Amino acid sequence: MSTAPRPPAGPLTGLRVVELGGIGPGPFAGMLLADQGADVIRVDRPAEAGRASAHPVLHRGRRSVALDLKDPAGAAAVLALTDTADALIEGFRPGVTERLGLGPDVCLERNPRLVYGRMTGWGQDGPLAQTPGHDINYIAVAGALGAIGGAGENPPVPLNLIGDMGGGGMLLALGITSALLHARRTGRGQVVDAAMTDGTAVQLALIHGLMATGRWTDRRAANLFDGGAPFYRTYRTSDGGHLAVGCVEPQFYAALLKALGLTGDPLFAAQHDRDAWPAMGARLAAVFAGRTRAEWEAVFDGSESCVTPVHGLTEAAAHPHNAARGTYYTRDGLLQPAPAPRYLGTPAAVPAPAPVIGSHTRDVLTEAGLAEEQVEALTRGL
Repeated sequence: MSTAPRPPAGPLTGLRVVELGGIGPGPFAGMLLADQGADVIRVDRPAEAGRASAHPVLHRGRRSVALDLKDPAGAAAVLALTDTADALIEGFRPGVTERLGLGPDVCLERNPRLVYGRMTGWGQDGPLAQTPGHDINYIAVAGALGAIGGAGENPPVPLNLIGDMGGGGMLLALGITSALLHARRTGRGQVVDAAMTDGTAVQLALIHGLMATGRWTDRRAANLFDGGAPFYRTYRTSDGGHLAVGCVEPQFYAALLKALGLTGDPLFAAQHDRDAWPAMGARLAAVFAGRTRAEWEAVFDGSESCVTPVHGLTEAAAHPHNAARGTYYTRDGLLQPAPAPRYLGTPAAVPAPAPVIGSHTRDVLTEAGLAEEQVEALTRGL
């Protein structure tokens, strides 16, 4: 069964991307491009054809074809897809697509304008290039994980936001769109080598700048943005909730003290006195523990003290600000984030649901110009 792709909308309308099925950051890059209007064709495994996607948000907005990349006929069909594509996404270990006959040299020879996006943890070269790993490993080696957490505590796991999503999928989406602009200007495509270690490192630019100017130390929980500063951390409330306090600038810090009745307290007179930070933090913790989160929300409502409640995933969608902007939406009972960023001239459509695996195989292969007998052979049994 085939379902029609969504109507064109978004700034990437008219672009076609072939995504070789993978997990994590590669699909996230594909989702970001699809959200903004690109026609993303995901190549899935024939053994999974007919099943619902295991990742209903990450795989949204695509068309899905089921092809066996290890079968020469399947690989040839993928090459036919890339002939008219603007970009390709692959997330295998270095050298895998070359062994499949789908490497960048082959694809770029057939389609010189193609942008060939490669998503890995360690990059295409280097001593660890062939070593398995996951987000936690990449951000550890890149230096981010070691900078997170309390003094003397094990570094916490920051979901998989830094490596997989920010340093991986977003970096690849930026790389592909940048290379597409170059290809449009010059007629020449190229390979984009997106590594999560590189992407994690570049996200540390601000921290390295602070360190270079003597405003950051390698000691954890002793710095401005790592929980060391008492005015930039979370605090527990009496009902077990939490508040996020981020009043870095002096005017916002003054607003915090006013809301808490601490204006003029000598302990808080010097905001950036690091020797006083432990005592300041302890005092603030005791104050915040005296009321519920809702009570504190009422206190800070309309204030410029940069204090907000800490929400869980479901609760965040119901927050009045997120609700007003439509930051999250629910489709077919599935809560998910809306496309971002927003374009006033070419707004994105509500993404189509993740497709049934392989449901567009016949349509896409026919569009690619494969003969009817080839399509029949490749779709037999799906």
